[in-house]
Parts: sequence; structure tokens; C-alpha cells
Amino acid sequence: MILNTPIQQREYNSMNKINSNKKNLSPAQRKELLSALKARFEKHLSRHKGLKWANVQATLEPNTEKLWSLNEMERTGGEPDVVGYDKKTGEYIFYDCSAESPKGRRSICYDREALESRKEHKPKNNAIDMAAAMGIELLSEEQYRELQSLGDFDMKTSSWVKTPSEIRKLGGAIFADFRYGNVFVYHNGAESYYSARAFRGSLRI
Repeated sequence: MILNTPIQQREYNSMNKINSNKKNLSPAQRKELLSALKARFEKHLSRHKGLKWANVQATLEPNTEKLWSLNEMERTGGEPDVVGYDKKTGEYIFYDCSAESPKGRRSICYDREALESRKEHKPKNNAIDMAAAMGIELLSEEQYRELQSLGDFDMKTSSWVKTPSEIRKLGGAIFADFRYGNVFVYHNGAESYYSARAFRGSLRI
């Protein structure tokens, strides 16, 4: 391709930048991810009764950015799995299904406002920004309880969950865990962070 003018050069550079920012996986990464998802799907059939992996895979394969998000969930220790199917939208619903809160997302506060409010000993990141960068959303309290109906999760750890605005405006944020056979939802200052707390996300595809 011959670029004859500065304008053409700028357009070419701009297009290259856009392409480089696309959230794509290499063929090898796609194969590895789909293999891991299939194995997990078949190992935990009780999480998605009545659903077939072939249909899930057919939906996943053309959705390159969503595959990238699933890979981010996997890479950070979330062990994503199918937990439902929305008949109205035709979307499969994935949650982080790791036994404990994902290891690659721990020691983070709730959101950027909380992060910036700390004068010292700042955490490395915050849950809201990290989830947005991954292309996923934090589980709500309702979704977290739904996840816990599929098994026992966070028996030693805890997970930030989506906090209602009225609580966040007062400086708080909520998290949840599973202890003594029950789901418990608590509150903390949004700026707090712990080595045993991350967040769980959801993704619709």
C-alpha cells in the first residue's frame, strides 16, 4: 500500500491503532479457552440443566470480544461457567464459579473514588474499574445468592458485590461470603481491601 499524502498516513496509522486495540485472542488462546470451558461445563452439569455445550460454543465462537472477556475471567482465576440462558434475549449467562474469590483480583478496594480517597497504602486496583476493563459486571447481591444456590462458594474468602447507590453515597460498599451453611452480606468502607477479598463477575453472550 502506497501512502501518498500526510492525511493518508494519519488515516493508516489511526486504523492500525484501532485494529491493535481490538480485544482478540490468538487461535491457540481460543482453542485453549474453549477446551477449558467445555471441560468445566461437562463437569458441572447441575449448574446448567437442559443446556447443551454445542449450542453454547456456537454462540461463543463468533463473539470475539466476549471470548476475550471470558479469557480475562479465566486468566484471573474466576473459572467462568454457564449458569443460565435468557430465552428473551437468547443470551447465555456466565458467572465466575471458582470455589474461592478469584486469586488474580484480590487486595482491591471497591471503586476509583475509594481508591483515590486513600492517602497511603493504596491498593493496586479497584473492583469497578477492573471489571469494566475486563468487559464484565460485578455480581449483584441477588446474583450472588443465585450463584450460592448452585454450590458452596467463598467458604474461606469474600467477594465485593454491586453496591446500591444509597449505600455508596454514604461511603460504604457491600461484600458477601458463605459461612456456617449460609450466605452473609456485610458492609465495609469502600476504600478497604483485604488479601482474601476479590470480586465475582457476570457476562452475557
